[in-house]
Amino acid sequence: MSNKKRNPWSWIPTLYFAEGLPNVLVMVVAVTMYMQLGMSDTEIALYTSWLNLPWIIKPLWSPFVDLYKTKRWWVITMQLLIGASLAGVGFTLNAPFWFQGTMTCFFLMAFSSATHDIAADGYYMLELDEHGQSFFVGIRNTFYRIAVIFGQGVLVAAAGILQVYFRNRIAFTWSLIFYALTGIFLALWFYHGLILPRPKADNRNNTNSTAVVRGMKDMIVSFFSKFPLKVFVFSILFIMFYRFPEALLGKMTTTFLQRSASEGGLGLSPMEFGIANGTIGLIGLLAGGIVGGYLASRDGLKKWLWPFVIALTLPDLVYVYMSYALPSNLWLISSCLFVEQFGYGLGFTALTLFMLYFAQGEYKTSHYAICTGLSYLGLMLPGMISGWLKDTIGYRHFFILVMVFCLITFIVTAFVQIDANFGKKEDAIDESGNYEEE
Repeated sequence: MSNKKRNPWSWIPTLYFAEGLPNVLVMVVAVTMYMQLGMSDTEIALYTSWLNLPWIIKPLWSPFVDLYKTKRWWVITMQLLIGASLAGVGFTLNAPFWFQGTMTCFFLMAFSSATHDIAADGYYMLELDEHGQSFFVGIRNTFYRIAVIFGQGVLVAAAGILQVYFRNRIAFTWSLIFYALTGIFLALWFYHGLILPRPKADNRNNTNSTAVVRGMKDMIVSFFSKFPLKVFVFSILFIMFYRFPEALLGKMTTTFLQRSASEGGLGLSPMEFGIANGTIGLIGLLAGGIVGGYLASRDGLKKWLWPFVIALTLPDLVYVYMSYALPSNLWLISSCLFVEQFGYGLGFTALTLFMLYFAQGEYKTSHYAICTGLSYLGLMLPGMISGWLKDTIGYRHFFILVMVFCLITFIVTAFVQIDANFGKKEDAIDESGNYEEE
């Protein structure tokens, strides 16, 4: 393939769907699957939170992605490996060692996905300039979240249908789901092998170990010295704690929607869960992500930072309401999820853009990987105790406590500093939203 420039719309949606799909399988779908297989919320939150680890420590091997081969090569290779791990989950689900087997495959999937994230985000920054990155950040986040909705909505609903057809054979039906996912991911691998352009800046490197070690040292030094100490500290705190309420909510909202009323949940069937998350919630997410990216690219991140913070936190009140009202009307539940998903789509734009802002300069791929690793650490630690906390105080008090913790998001935002001009759209993006090649 030549170095021909391709319209970003031809590869950004599918690339970030491929980035989001294994993540949602490890972090969300695994929660539902293990819940149906009889595990408690405390066990689910603890074990599945450990699967965050590859995303946290991925900066340790990000220099290899930066310095060896090309970002395009890493993207395509990791997609093939993710497909193999999906097949492994489907195979081990029906084995006597199903928990150990599936967790091993999920860890392989997580490692491959974390490496894919490094390469894909680096590829994104190499192929697009700052203004293109700003415009398409809403699009990439939207398709990433479409993968999330596809996983926790469509796949869970499909598993529910299969469980009815196969008379509640839980492990067998989930193995069918993962075999189907293997086919989807192999199709994505094949498509990207054909369609992904080869940016001139994405040079093929054959670097020896000494150069890699030297590059890692330079990368780490430049990361810690790129901003004054005070600005650096507040930036790291923002990256880690901006999504603190989301870290607590993540796994428990999935179980809340599906556990029975006697357990404090809403008792949605897999089909109802799929409709609420995969239809109405998806519409809210799409709207929030696109609007967030548009506003940030038009006026810059700094102008919209506080509205994004409010959008991220206040809609979490819907879970307080639902935990007390225990509504049974599917459309009311779906409307609540629409509000929450719209707010998340807006709010997450701020974090993504800030990490792109922080990672500017040399070693941008590795620096962005460190930022996302710190962000995942901020999700992992609260997530590990979220199940125990919910089992101790119940859903109602748990969701109220989450609202109190929204103060953490406000505090870390108050001290962060952002260039007022970062992300503003210029002539590189026309009014129709098409990226103009220069």
